[in-house]
Amino acid sequence: MSARGGGRRRRGGGHGHEEHENDERWLLTYSDMITLLMALFMVLFSISSVNTSKFESLQRAMQDAFSGKILSGGKSIQQTGSQTEATRPAATPPIPAINAITQELAASKQEKAAAGEQEDFKALKQRLDAYAREHGLSRHVETSVARRGLVIRLLTDGVLYDSGSARLKPSAAPVLDRISQLLRTDFEHPIVVEGHTDSVPIASATFPTNWELSAARATAVVRYLIRDHVDARRLSAAGYGAMHPLTRNGAAAGRSRNRRVEIVLTRLK
Repeated sequence: MSARGGGRRRRGGGHGHEEHENDERWLLTYSDMITLLMALFMVLFSISSVNTSKFESLQRAMQDAFSGKILSGGKSIQQTGSQTEATRPAATPPIPAINAITQELAASKQEKAAAGEQEDFKALKQRLDAYAREHGLSRHVETSVARRGLVIRLLTDGVLYDSGSARLKPSAAPVLDRISQLLRTDFEHPIVVEGHTDSVPIASATFPTNWELSAARATAVVRYLIRDHVDARRLSAAGYGAMHPLTRNGAAAGRSRNRRVEIVLTRLK
C-alpha cells in the first residue's frame, strides 16, 4: 500500500530534489509590453515634433512668393482661390514685353513712312532744280529738303515782283506754272506760302508796313496756284515781314536775298 499524502513522487530512487514552477514568468511579458509601448510613444513623439526653424523658413518663402516679390502677380494668385467671380479683379494690363514689341513695330512703320516721304521730297527737288538750270533760273529758284519739309525759295527781285509791289510780274508765270505742275503730283502734303521782306521800312498807302507787303505777296502766289488747279484746301499764306532774314540787311545783295517767297510742302511723317 502506497502512501499519497498529497506529495510529489520522488525520482531517482529517493536521491532527486523536488521541482518548483516559475511563478515570475509574467514579468517577462510585462517588460516586453512596456518596451513596445515606449517605442510606440517615441515614434509618435518624433512624428508630432516639428523643426520650427525649417517651418518658419518655408513659411517666409511662401509669403515672399505670393506677395509679388518673387512671382509677378503673386498676390492675385494667392487671393484668386478664395474670391468669387463677382469680386475677382479685372484682367491685368498686357505683358510689358508685348507692349515693347508693339511700340517697336509702330516705330519701324513710322520710320519707313518718313523715309518714303524723304525720297518723295528729294525727287520733287531734283525735278525743280533741273527746270531752273534749263531756264537759267538757278540764281532765283532754290530748293532744299529741310526739317519742316520741301522748301521752294523764290527770290522776288526781277522775277516775281517789282520793288514795293505785290502784283506778280508776267515773268513769274512760267516758273509758277512749273511749280504748280509738280505740286499737283502730290495729293496730301499741306502747302504754306510764306512772304518775306528786307528790313527797309515801307510806308505806302497800300502797305503801311513790311508785314502787309509780305502777306500780300504770299497771298498773290496762293491765288495763282489755285487758278492753276492746285487744291485750295492744301494751301495757306503767311507774312513774316523782315523777321526771318537769310543774311544781313546791311548790303544791297543781302537785302535782295532776303526779299523772297517760300513755298513749303510741310512734313506729315
